[in-house]
Amino acid sequence: MNIPESDPYKLIFYEHYPSVRRKLAALVRDESAADDLAQEVFIRLYRNPPDDPAALGAWLHRVLTRIGYDYLNQRVRERRLINKQELLYDAGASAPTGEEVVLSKLDQEDVRSWLEDLPERDRQALLLKYSGYSYAEIAGELGVKPPVVGTLLSRATAKLKHHAVKSIPQE
Repeated sequence: MNIPESDPYKLIFYEHYPSVRRKLAALVRDESAADDLAQEVFIRLYRNPPDDPAALGAWLHRVLTRIGYDYLNQRVRERRLINKQELLYDAGASAPTGEEVVLSKLDQEDVRSWLEDLPERDRQALLLKYSGYSYAEIAGELGVKPPVVGTLLSRATAKLKHHAVKSIPQE
């Protein structure tokens, strides 16, 4: 491949594209999305290059990580929307009674109260898990290694169950 020396963006693109794409493919686990996202990284480079050309590698990594997580967050939001639509479609046949609505709100208030009693990291781990995040995504959000996420979720669930059991009135 003959790359003219006069075009620094072409040179940077051909040099860094394979690693940027590979990292994105590992992050989002979707080959075609990784292609599109890698192109977005280089469009951002072209439009707004880093102030320090020596920091190009770090700049590319930071931007590809941000773009990858934005993509994953968008996918989670889409999944939630689809799930809500399916629930509404399924529940459309029978509207809840007033009693069911009140009981549901009371249950939600209890769960919120129990969640507030948990340490911040445990609460975040549970909320992310039940929002549809994968263990890898949760690890990234919490700044821990992916194998630690299972332990965090297990402990947080146990603490939440403990709070729930304590709040049940004893006869």
